[in-house]
Amino acid sequence: MWDKETARRYDAWFQTEAGSFALKRELRLLERMTAAWPRRGQRLLEIGCGTGVFLEVLHHSGFDVTGLDASPDMLEQARGRLGNRADLHLGDAGHLPFDDKAYDYAVLLTVLEFCPDPALVLQEAARVARKAVLVGFLNRFSFYGLSSKLWPGSTGKLLRNACWFTPWGLTGLVRQSLGPRPLRLGSVLVGPKSTWREASPWRQLNSLMLPVPVGAICACAVNLTREPVVTPLPAFGAKAGACAG
Repeated sequence: MWDKETARRYDAWFQTEAGSFALKRELRLLERMTAAWPRRGQRLLEIGCGTGVFLEVLHHSGFDVTGLDASPDMLEQARGRLGNRADLHLGDAGHLPFDDKAYDYAVLLTVLEFCPDPALVLQEAARVARKAVLVGFLNRFSFYGLSSKLWPGSTGKLLRNACWFTPWGLTGLVRQSLGPRPLRLGSVLVGPKSTWREASPWRQLNSLMLPVPVGAICACAVNLTREPVVTPLPAFGAKAGACAG
């Protein structure tokens, strides 16, 4: 399913008007959901990294990045995009070839929709991550999700065959798979796909970063530690004092 033609079409989608518009909003959501995470020296694994579009952004934002994907063709595209800036692995999301707590963070962006056992994939992500797991998912109950059911031709074959989530279904799966963990939700792209364009008022509507999962693309950050995953303010103070001295 994830062959060279799929990889080509995946990257080509982001060159279209709607795809380019959506990507910018997805990246803003990704930035917001990871804003509190320390970056320097922090190891991040993207599970299902595909052609490396989001992995490249995560690298530029300061993480030491590793990507894993089950498709050799998708990884070939990712290697061409990232070169030696990322450590890339061919592997199964349900059986990660990494030690426990090998990474600080694990990220899955629109991956669980295509996994035969999403609970197992979540458990594996939490096994290899020390601090947090971020899950991006397609919202079945968004305007985009509902329109794709009413007009199947509005989405590609891969998305039509994907297992879209409801927000409560995804959060329930997280709690069932990982136990009672602190969760934080966000979403973007409130309108249907036909409104994903720069013209007003659609640009303003679809640029909203919402703390509730009502948009087409949602994100769920799962804290794996007892303390919030943030860079502590005393650390900034200590660094400032050291510089001043």
